[in-house]
Amino acid sequence: MTVFHFVLKRSIANKTSLLILFLFPVVAIFLPSGEYWPHLPYGYQYFGIFILFISLKLSGLILEDRMRGIAKKVSIAPISHFSYLAQNLLAYFFILILQCLILVYGGVLIGKELYQPFWLLILFITFSMASIAFALMWISFFRNKEISMLIFMSIISIIALIGGVLIPIELLPELLQKIAIILPTFWLAWGIDWIVFGGELKEFLLVNGMLILYMFLFLITGSAKKLH
Repeated sequence: MTVFHFVLKRSIANKTSLLILFLFPVVAIFLPSGEYWPHLPYGYQYFGIFILFISLKLSGLILEDRMRGIAKKVSIAPISHFSYLAQNLLAYFFILILQCLILVYGGVLIGKELYQPFWLLILFITFSMASIAFALMWISFFRNKEISMLIFMSIISIIALIGGVLIPIELLPELLQKIAIILPTFWLAWGIDWIVFGGELKEFLLVNGMLILYMFLFLITGSAKKLH
């Protein structure tokens, strides 16, 4: 069994994990729309927050390995640090892609107004890549999973608020609007606006390009520190 298959099996090893990972996207499909804002149904507008949370939950398994000393054993096993990390991240990314597919095309199936479903799927997938990398970087600074999760939940709320996912960014003070541009959630919110209102393709490419750039920056930072 490859590391990829082992991690995939481990991630969905119990009913609780299965419910958290796959029930929420199904429930999110049926959440209502706001009267004026957000422009997408609530389940789609706030899905990025769920992606961030799940990314940390999945990446927390790497932190568990480090806490239990498994990562040290990996370091002397016939598998490189890079391969171990890459197969873990690919397994997590695969799960997130499934969630994105369930949410977007489940909505299409029941007739939700998603404007441009294909591009919405691409946006969620790109944001998932950045989120997984961000979670990897985050856990590299911690030795305790519970503390990591507790602080991260607060961080999620802040970056979702400032980034324009929880409320329209126009309602924020001008200073926070300027700060927002450095957050991945800002680009997610911009991408959602592009999907709803349309625009030039280069704008959407810029959004996804920025999210991919964040992914590489977070990956480099998070993987530079050896797991053990």
